[in-house]
Amino acid sequence: FILQYMSGFGNEHVSEDPRCPGALPEGQNNPQVCPYGLYAEQLSGSAFTCPRPTNKRSWLYRILPSVCHKPFEPLEEGHLTHNWDEVEPDPNQLRWKPFEIPKAPQNKLDFVSGLHTLCGAGEPRGRNGIAIHIFVCNTSMLDRCLYNSDGDFLIVPQQGKLLITTEFGKMLVEPNEICVIQQGMRFSVEVFGETRGYILEVYGAHFELPDLGPIGANGLANPRDFLVPVAWYEDCQVPGGYTVISKYQGKLFAAQQDFSPFNVVAWHGNYTPYKYHLEKFMVINSVAFDHADPSIFTVLTAKSTRLGVALADFVIFPPRWGVANNTFRPPYYHRNCMSEFMGLIKGHYEAKEEGFQPGGASLHSMMTPHGPDADCFEKASKAKLEPERVAEGTMAFMFESSLSLAITKWGLQTSKRLDKNYYKCWEPLKSHFNP
Repeated sequence: FILQYMSGFGNEHVSEDPRCPGALPEGQNNPQVCPYGLYAEQLSGSAFTCPRPTNKRSWLYRILPSVCHKPFEPLEEGHLTHNWDEVEPDPNQLRWKPFEIPKAPQNKLDFVSGLHTLCGAGEPRGRNGIAIHIFVCNTSMLDRCLYNSDGDFLIVPQQGKLLITTEFGKMLVEPNEICVIQQGMRFSVEVFGETRGYILEVYGAHFELPDLGPIGANGLANPRDFLVPVAWYEDCQVPGGYTVISKYQGKLFAAQQDFSPFNVVAWHGNYTPYKYHLEKFMVINSVAFDHADPSIFTVLTAKSTRLGVALADFVIFPPRWGVANNTFRPPYYHRNCMSEFMGLIKGHYEAKEEGFQPGGASLHSMMTPHGPDADCFEKASKAKLEPERVAEGTMAFMFESSLSLAITKWGLQTSKRLDKNYYKCWEPLKSHFNP
């Protein structure tokens, strides 16, 4: 099987498995009898009455419909939660060492059992909120799939590649790529060894490309660089039972069926999973003076109901040129009305060369001050200002949210990855005041 993709963000795509030419009905969505004796099933990602620009739906033509399963039963959710009151709030600057991946023989974890909620806010039942999860896994999902009834998953692999089978087809997602599995889409994750990454989950909104304003028609993440899988089906009976896992109201539930859910022979629509390679991002930057706000690095945004305020933004800091005159070039000291969660896929982050490591994370909560450590400040204040490559060989990212994020007990205590000495990186800052 050769992986193939169609390109375009939010496009109206059409795809059928080449083994069944003509599987898509012509001229209508649900004929009395579908080609090849398939069932028609619509997957709605928005209210029927949403305006056309935000209306999301796809039609799936499948061997058996999704409804053929036994009743759902509660499933142990491990460290997955949306209980934001497990521990007292913590306004401190927080940094985590790289999250540990268990060794397979002692502790086999697949993508679902390896989900660990780090922080979040809001409530899936009210359809407004976000959660940030870490996934660590060492084995593939076997005869089981997951779908998220609560919202969309933006998945950022950091170590190890993911072969993701969806109802729409297969995607290979490697570090320095991301993928989005939208609400309700069934998927299964195959891994090839020890694997780790980050997930931004949003309830109540879908990710979209940010508006470009005076930047113009092109730039940042271009729509053509987003890739959607092509139709692929398996007509597979699973007599021992195939497990379909639903994440519903923050809990996990499992139902049994005796066939693979990846039995979609053809589909059409604009509600799909997709992936994007971060190297395709067209960086916009200051070329005269001062440090432009990090909003210029936004790849995808999930909008809130307030104009210009994001429920969550996915922002990256790619390799680029720095050429600003008479300017302190690293990020400035900052207190923000937004919450800033950062992760590192590879390399070193320019403002924190020590301590902030690939597979680790940091959280600077609402109005908590943050900025370059003492070493970075001293170096950048004395640096010779000439054109320089910034962040070469690295990729840091940020999940930024207008919500005030609560940390889970796993994040603060159980994971044992919290760096208790993080605050010390600013202690050597000294006064240069000279009246």
